[in-house]
Amino acid sequence: MTDTLRTLYPPTEPFAHGHLDVGDGHHVYWERARARGAKPAIFLHGGPGGGCSPDHRRLFDPARYDVLLFDQRGCGRSTPHASLDANTT
Repeated sequence: MTDTLRTLYPPTEPFAHGHLDVGDGHHVYWERARARGAKPAIFLHGGPGGGCSPDHRRLFDPARYDVLLFDQRGCGRSTPHASLDANTT
């Protein structure tokens, strides 16, 4: 058995993005990338504090997946940034 190192797929831009109003003044950032209408995949970054990066889109085969990426509440491009107000489990 041989070990193979996987490389990232080529860079791509999201074809849709926005903010989802989740209440209490919070808006969660989302974006869709790769193959529109292909097999759906959801990506949640490891956080806390960070957000999705362009390299996260590159984890998925562009010919096979329609990827929906989210930034956690209060993280990345979600607003309000770093706020703990009404941000509970």
